[in-house]
Amino acid sequence: MRISDLELFLVSVPRDGSLTGTTSLLVRLQTASGAEGWGEADVRWRPSELVPRRDALLPVLAGRSIFDIEELVRLDALRPAPLRAALEMASWDCVGRLAGQPLCHLWGGRYRSRAPLAAALAAGEPEAVARRARELAAEGYYTQIIRAVGDVETDRAKVAAVRDAVGESVALWLDAAQHFDRQSARELCGDLEAERIQAIVDPLATRDWQEWGNLARETSTPLAVGKGVTSTSDVLAIARHQAAKIVVLCTDRVGGLGAVRQCAIVAETCDLDPIIGGRTPLGLGMAATIHLAAATPALGNASETAHFELGGDILTRRLEVVDGLIKLPEGPGLGVEIDRARLDRYQVT
Repeated sequence: MRISDLELFLVSVPRDGSLTGTTSLLVRLQTASGAEGWGEADVRWRPSELVPRRDALLPVLAGRSIFDIEELVRLDALRPAPLRAALEMASWDCVGRLAGQPLCHLWGGRYRSRAPLAAALAAGEPEAVARRARELAAEGYYTQIIRAVGDVETDRAKVAAVRDAVGESVALWLDAAQHFDRQSARELCGDLEAERIQAIVDPLATRDWQEWGNLARETSTPLAVGKGVTSTSDVLAIARHQAAKIVVLCTDRVGGLGAVRQCAIVAETCDLDPIIGGRTPLGLGMAATIHLAAATPALGNASETAHFELGGDILTRRLEVVDGLIKLPEGPGLGVEIDRARLDRYQVT
């Protein structure tokens, strides 16, 4: 089963209440026998780049076995982590289709058939964010992520407003997005101790894990590292310096589904709590997230998503979410099918 063709698509799907959509690079790999696999990642290319990029990549990939995924992800041409993630996902999807098995079956089996989701709240004034949080709690999203703006007083007020709106039944996270210096982060962490939030994600921009460790020892509010985690080495360094209690793993940052599983297993071994986070993917990437959670016992926490905001998708059937739980697709590979008409509709040209 040798790779014979490669297609690249840049798509943008609108998001409810947002002037910008969710933009993704979609990758389609095809073998000489006609088998195909699809992948998705956040690759910031312009439409005019797709043809020359495809022409440069195909000679590197053509003739290689679709099954030799570990060899593929180590190619120099796939060094950028998001591109590596997209092509690895497409390879796994193709292998699953050829085997006639859901992807999670190739990783050890189905440990869970539904995965909890953490609703990422859109930015806005505290009252509007709190109102939306109440609506999502009523839909069963019992873990929610608040976006920080980088002002201690404003972010404290936003968390307090959401807590008042949803009560104690909803677990709250604050995504600080590396907005704060050490002093401001310490102040915010102290202010939020009374709100009993699950964690503050990425309060510091630095990868100085000793600095993170110092902050962690100055507050009872748990810290989580997301943007600083790009490999298992980062997970080990975070554990060694006691820099955080949680690591947020994103396929686009660590370079693939296999890399996320490796990081999750290392994190669990180091007594850290791994969760799946990062950007909001389309249905293709969301399906990959569910298979990761289904096959990896360590990834039992709610996975970050704003999938409910998408005004459309490129799948023939949207993924099923009930009471904040997303159902594992049952088909082979990623278990979802691309709707080519919808793909054409959302394609960026």
